[in-house]
Amino acid sequence: MNGYDEERIAALLRLLPPAPVGWVRAAQELPAAQDEIGELVSRAEADAAFRAKVVADLEAALEAEGIEATPSVVAALRSRLDTAE
Repeated sequence: MNGYDEERIAALLRLLPPAPVGWVRAAQELPAAQDEIGELVSRAEADAAFRAKVVADLEAALEAEGIEATPSVVAALRSRLDTAE
């Protein structure tokens, strides 16, 4: 026995409202964009001028790479650039 009442947990989960549409959309789009974001971050780490351009306008940098600049993708890129220093 793992100490959890699985039926009770399932019943409680059913009481929760569905996830907001924006959360679902973000969860669907981020995995596909992670590789592209990683490539942008790698280029930004290797080229200070490119990094300055990306940091100055994240949305434009994403669009230039053919990546839709949704709020979740922009946030992921911002987070990666903050930790890439």
